[in-house]
Amino acid sequence: MNKYRIFIFIVIFIFMLSGCVPAQKQAVQEKPNLKIGIMLSDAGLGDQSFSDSAFIGLEKARDELGVTFDYREVKDTKNYENGLKELVKQKNDLVVGLGFAMKEAIEKVAKDYPDQTFLLVDEVSDLPNVYNVTFKEHEGSYLLGVIAGLKTKSNIVGFIGGVDVPLINKFRAGFEQGVKDVNPSAQILVEFAGDFGDSKKGNVIALKMIQSGADFIYPAAGFTGVGAIQAAQSNKVFAFGVDSDQFFLAEDTIVSSMLKKVDVAMFEIAKQLVENKKIAKKHQLLGVAENGVDVAPIRVLQLNKQEKDQLDKMKSEITNGSRSVNEK
Repeated sequence: MNKYRIFIFIVIFIFMLSGCVPAQKQAVQEKPNLKIGIMLSDAGLGDQSFSDSAFIGLEKARDELGVTFDYREVKDTKNYENGLKELVKQKNDLVVGLGFAMKEAIEKVAKDYPDQTFLLVDEVSDLPNVYNVTFKEHEGSYLLGVIAGLKTKSNIVGFIGGVDVPLINKFRAGFEQGVKDVNPSAQILVEFAGDFGDSKKGNVIALKMIQSGADFIYPAAGFTGVGAIQAAQSNKVFAFGVDSDQFFLAEDTIVSSMLKKVDVAMFEIAKQLVENKKIAKKHQLLGVAENGVDVAPIRVLQLNKQEKDQLDKMKSEITNGSRSVNEK
């Protein structure tokens, strides 16, 4: 009798175990297994701006969506093309080229691997397997220009660009228009560093502007801009951050930052792929209305009620389309 009971128990146990296995396999199959590879911009990780922001977005996708990702930097791969090819050979579902300078390389590699899906950030490619995300940097920069135009005491402000290309001139054009719309008599000093990774050069350019009377400095220059912010802090003038909220770099100096939400864009792209197995649109253009650009909280100085209302009104007008901002 005992042997019979043991036999029945073993049969039931085996049946239950076999019934659990398919459910376990199904759970594993349903777990997202999206792989993303990203080729970072020139400055790479630690730029406290563009590359770091993209990395943060992918970290969030990893933590919340189960995505895995890998990255390459120019210092390791010698050029963009090598890095992109390495990421393709890893069999990533999506290979990202971060930055406008990546366009030529990503198009070359995309032609060699027509079945691979690519994403180009900050430029536009017409190739069928390359998707694009760009931003209306001029809109966020306009709002910083308004702040500078309202609060400058010397009536001189400065803009420092990384390199003199159309993308960086969008930052410049928006900033200049914002200043002039509220303060037509203000003077705007402009200089391009020719480099996104040279903090010393940024420091020298900013110091020259400060000596010329500038009391606000807006660098759109990656790690070069960090040097400009440090010069502003050392000389007790105001500065703006760019791409991410850079207040922590100089808490007595950074009034606000132009938020170019690369982190949000990267997370949303990953989410689209996880949920729908495809990217929603061939080209996604993100501005104030699309929550792709904005300004960080205003710190260090205060706007009075009239100034705050004016800034809020101008932002609302950009959002609803009744106010246009120059791109160049």
